[in-house]
Amino acid sequence: MENAGLKLENGAIAENLANVKNLISKAAEKSGREQSEVRLVAVTKTVDIERIRTCMNFGQHIFGENYVQELLLKSSETGPGADWHFIGHLQTNKVKKTIEVVTLIHTLDRLDLAKEIDKRAASAGKIMDCLIEVNLGGESTKTGISKDDVSELMNSCKLFKNLRICGLMTIPPPGSPDETRPFFKQLRDLMNRLKQEMETGPHFHELSMGMSGDFEAAVEEGATIVRVGTAIFGERKR
Repeated sequence: MENAGLKLENGAIAENLANVKNLISKAAEKSGREQSEVRLVAVTKTVDIERIRTCMNFGQHIFGENYVQELLLKSSETGPGADWHFIGHLQTNKVKKTIEVVTLIHTLDRLDLAKEIDKRAASAGKIMDCLIEVNLGGESTKTGISKDDVSELMNSCKLFKNLRICGLMTIPPPGSPDETRPFFKQLRDLMNRLKQEMETGPHFHELSMGMSGDFEAAVEEGATIVRVGTAIFGERKR
């Protein structure tokens, strides 16, 4: 019976993954883009390693983790076939281990963190790609900086040789796709303004926005990265 249950779960993950990719494709087409312009990050918060491996078997290779301890464990068990992103709040004392295994940090939100990332990346002989997390809803319960402070942080980061700002990330206040869409527009408009006002370079083009409940709206508004967990793996096990 356990094997039968596992097969059902594996089949559900495969079906869910295919459905999410299809919806991304349709949303991208609606906004005049190709599906290849949008990267899907499968969010593994509370997801066990077997379900992650199942997801990999069906063609998904980019994963996002919220907690450093979980990131280190899961990245070691999935091996080199997975591309890991860090999408949670990052403490400076966890930077060294984080940058050893991730290709992108989505949640840069303060100068001291930027300094630590640059320092540790220099020691590791690499350039660490990062996104600036923007708290567009002004929620005190969420991390991220005000949109008015983004340009200052970007200017400060120009001093760092081993940190590269590749774009912006946001988590809007909870709501329906119609309610979160304006925040996605704000992030896109902010990126366009920064490109006009600053020498951002060609690498500054990523918009990480949209999760299971609203990723289609995010893609329609210009997302280049969507972070989807529940719509792939099902409701989180508590």
